[in-house]
Amino acid sequence: MAIFLNENSKVIVQGITGSEGTKHTARMLRSGTNIVGGVNARKAGQTVEIEGKQLTVFGSVKEAMEETGADVSVVFVPPKFAKDAVIEAIDAEIGLAVVITEGIPVHDSAYFWAHANATGNKTRIIGPNCPGIISPGKSNAGIIPADITGAGKIGLVSKSGTLTYQMMHELRDIGFSSCVGIGGDPIIGTTHIDALQAFQDDPETEAIVMIGEIGGDAEERAADYIKANITKPVVGYVAGFTAPEGKTMGHAGAIVSGSSGTAAAKKEALEAAGVKVGKTPSETAKLMREIIKG
Repeated sequence: MAIFLNENSKVIVQGITGSEGTKHTARMLRSGTNIVGGVNARKAGQTVEIEGKQLTVFGSVKEAMEETGADVSVVFVPPKFAKDAVIEAIDAEIGLAVVITEGIPVHDSAYFWAHANATGNKTRIIGPNCPGIISPGKSNAGIIPADITGAGKIGLVSKSGTLTYQMMHELRDIGFSSCVGIGGDPIIGTTHIDALQAFQDDPETEAIVMIGEIGGDAEERAADYIKANITKPVVGYVAGFTAPEGKTMGHAGAIVSGSSGTAAAKKEALEAAGVKVGKTPSETAKLMREIIKG
């Protein structure tokens, strides 16, 4: 099984004709993703050949969905045009929009997030500023390398792209049902909690890895949710134990002020909820391996 993305997903790429869109469309096709077209209003009606596949460029998400039956869009649109691209996907009521773009103004993310809410949350947003989602052996929507792990029984939800890849590699012998990179911006669509519940509901996910980072209170809220709602074993890792106070680190959302938002505070909250927390990604992987073997 998988969450949010599976072998039946039909994927379009908003921004398919740009350099990033073309490059990652090729990578997604090589990993078996069923890409059925792209969107660029300025190049509507054209055809692009990527990895030997002829893909039509449509003028809008709505048109692409009507012609292909697409239910997933991956957004590789530059930051200043990304808000309009995501709103277009929401208005077309596509089931899943994976927003890879980094550097989208927080106000723009807030706007399209609010728009999704106001229109009934018919479109699940993953991101922005994220690596996307992969269900190994089934489909890959985004920039996650497809060859570092296989299908298996662990679910992974992570704020960090590179730590997503490391955890996938560390536990490649066991494999994953789905790996979701939710992004580290202050405002994101799908949260740790959303993914945790989806993995809880997936009968073939046996255990969950959750990767967080300093800043904000998302991990503390996830800890409360785990305590009340999640019965499957969860192991965690929080990036940023050595971050100095008052500095913004890496992702736009990662800022530490006093004891609020520190890695230690998050680790404490997670452990209070019964989550085993590793001090390093490798130690976290070891904790998961012990759970699976146990």
